[in-house]
Amino acid sequence: MFLEILNAISNFLWGTPMTVAVVGTGLYLSIRFGFRYNFRKIGFNFKNTFGKMFKKDEGTGTVSGFAAACTAMANTIGVGNIGGVATAIVSGGPGAVFWMWVTALLGMSTKACEIILGQRYRVKYSESIDEYLCDRSFVMKNALGWKKGAMVLGVACCLLGPWTCCVQTESFTGALQEGFGIDPLVSVSVLGITCFITIAGGLKRISAIMEKVVPFMALLYVAGGLGIMLMNLSAVPAAFALIFKSAFTPMAGIGGFAGATVRDAIRYGVARGMYSNDAGTGYGIVAHASAKTDHPVRQASWGWGEVFLDTIVVCSVTALSLILTNVYVDYPGVDSAQLTTVAFKVAYGKFGGWFMAVALAFLVWTTIIGMYYSCEKSVNYVFGDTRLNRKATWVYMVYYMLPCVLFYNIEADSLWAMTDILSAIYIIITLIFIYSKQKEIFRLVRDFWERFIPAQERGEEPEPVVYGTVDEKAKEI
Repeated sequence: MFLEILNAISNFLWGTPMTVAVVGTGLYLSIRFGFRYNFRKIGFNFKNTFGKMFKKDEGTGTVSGFAAACTAMANTIGVGNIGGVATAIVSGGPGAVFWMWVTALLGMSTKACEIILGQRYRVKYSESIDEYLCDRSFVMKNALGWKKGAMVLGVACCLLGPWTCCVQTESFTGALQEGFGIDPLVSVSVLGITCFITIAGGLKRISAIMEKVVPFMALLYVAGGLGIMLMNLSAVPAAFALIFKSAFTPMAGIGGFAGATVRDAIRYGVARGMYSNDAGTGYGIVAHASAKTDHPVRQASWGWGEVFLDTIVVCSVTALSLILTNVYVDYPGVDSAQLTTVAFKVAYGKFGGWFMAVALAFLVWTTIIGMYYSCEKSVNYVFGDTRLNRKATWVYMVYYMLPCVLFYNIEADSLWAMTDILSAIYIIITLIFIYSKQKEIFRLVRDFWERFIPAQERGEEPEPVVYGTVDEKAKEI
């Protein structure tokens, strides 16, 4: 009954209104941006993201733009790309993949807005931590002036945030059990200890590890998926055709697949696409606020980079692996990351199971750590730039890890339903921010493209964009 209630709430939130709001907002912002973050400025976006990975950033901030992006991608490249895609196909059919792509392409503009808001309304803490930071609560207070609402939101994010990681540990333990036969209690204990040691080192340790581990594991996983595509090269065109066809026409049940309507394809494609790339959830506000940059809109180029790598590349690799091996039809009752593990075992034998177990273990590990950073910023907001903030952070580290370690064996359906509900709430809040502050967002966009960039192209040193102050202790940069 509990699962039925969760699914009813989830289905209501992710019905037609949410789908229209998410996709419609992405389309609206893309048009307003002149499709700069989708198609028109791909060269510029690539140059200012992946092209600057190992170059020194100019401007103020705590960590490099690349390190901040890797912390953000730690949130996005993980179970959503592996287990989320599998769940989308099992529940919505191969057509769900098409709607994941649509959500991603339009979501690039939404993610860019989040990054701009995070940079625009970030603050500098110096008493408790030496760090530039921002999250939804900071935006709610500093941009909209809703102090009481910001405090309620901050407390809610503190309390509820860790529970979204249960879906990560469920996939983690399931993959290691499937690949190596490791007892879930053992694997979750190791996960808890290693994650705690990492997050205890603060932002600089987290970002330093993320910028090394995340790109390596993403490339390794993509290589494994490309291997499956090469082994089934002649079937790849048919797989793409199936994705496009079932995105617009119902798919009948075959084998262990129960069938799916177009509504199912859209619903699960949009929901899992949003969970995977986080465009619209507000996590971009948090992760990129600490980045060193000379202008908020330059850092927003990562809105394209993150979503492109996460959904267009990694999610597509997972989807094609599942379709080409036909596991979503041949293995009824298997779902989430375990189904993707089965796909790799079908393709590579036992080695495929081992490979997926290791890949998923690292991706889940980085996601839990990246998610912690987002939740910690809510703690920082609630306690302010005080000594108590530092003490509260240590207590929160323990609380954050408890759901991950204790509730790893909840059914995947329940975990995904709870995750969908929280994601929907975060999206509603973030869309309110974007629409409320769109005038300021587009002012900064015009300033960047019409003043800042032309001045740099002329060989000048343009004046930095100036915002003013929020209060005496926390100043906007």
